[in-house]
Amino acid sequence: MIPQEIPSLFLSTDEDGFLIDDEKKITNLEIGSGVLANLTLLPNNSFGSWYHHQPVIVEAFDSPLIVQSIERMVLPEKNLNKLLKLHFHYDYCKFVAVQNLFVDHWDRLHGELENGIPFTFSRKAQEQFFEMLEEYTDEEFEWHGETEKFHPFWLESSAIDSPQWWNHIYVNETPGWNLESPAETLKDMLPRLKLPKSKILVLGCGDSHDAAFFASHGHLVTAVDISTHAIERSKKLYGHLDTLKWLEADLFNLPESFHGQFDLIFEYTCYCAINPHRRKELIKVWNQCLHDQGQLMATFFCMHKRQGPPFGSTEWEIREFLKKDFQFLFWGRWKKSIPRRQGRELFVLAKKRIK
Repeated sequence: MIPQEIPSLFLSTDEDGFLIDDEKKITNLEIGSGVLANLTLLPNNSFGSWYHHQPVIVEAFDSPLIVQSIERMVLPEKNLNKLLKLHFHYDYCKFVAVQNLFVDHWDRLHGELENGIPFTFSRKAQEQFFEMLEEYTDEEFEWHGETEKFHPFWLESSAIDSPQWWNHIYVNETPGWNLESPAETLKDMLPRLKLPKSKILVLGCGDSHDAAFFASHGHLVTAVDISTHAIERSKKLYGHLDTLKWLEADLFNLPESFHGQFDLIFEYTCYCAINPHRRKELIKVWNQCLHDQGQLMATFFCMHKRQGPPFGSTEWEIREFLKKDFQFLFWGRWKKSIPRRQGRELFVLAKKRIK
């Protein structure tokens, strides 16, 4: 049963897939199995379940289900020979079809249950899977004498690389990312951080609500967007702010004058808006634009969404992308967001590593 409203209570999962309640690992098999068996996608694309008869949001560090071991089903019916039995924590098991597996940037195996809940193979389970195969390459594998494909994790679109696509959204639709106000994390954290007057870069600024919030607090802000219409809308809203300036540009082709010039980069709904194969490239842009003591202030969407924008992500992926170039100062899920983003937001404050 799907909760009718976004829950106000939270559980989380650790990297290995154990459930966590108030920083304590849940060890009771019946309780843990019940939470996993009732996992569902909430209307806002966060994960929900039931815990002690109460609806909860489940904030997963990786996929909410981590496969611990697998069994190959050998049954007389041909179609059933394509089933795997997946074993998760808490003695919870599910059957899935091998032809529905997909692979991410790190060559990790993933899949989805019938209700859309994602799972990820642990290293041990993935090794078991490959030991079962007769033959395999990076793209396909042989199973019971038949060739099956590994599907790509992301369903990307080349159209979103162009300004025309974004201009069309602004002209013909109400952009779903536009909150018509600054991000909740920014409104809460900026006054508490007490930043000195800083040079701040906001990429993919949209209507510039976040950029304007920084500028209204005395910071020198440069806002960048690929869309002509986004820049025009921003200037109509905030053109009166003397410390806010705009640049219409592709964020992957910024002028060299930006290199090493900024104290802080604010990230919100840009990382999720680009094709995921360009995320590593985006992090390179952040590094280029920050000086050696520069910081990244970011709110990421942790949700399961293979097609976008917005594209989903996980804490696991974000950590893997950032840990080489940034030292984490704060890392935590945000529990005070608006309902349509509750349970999905991860707030990160990080300092650029000096190499």
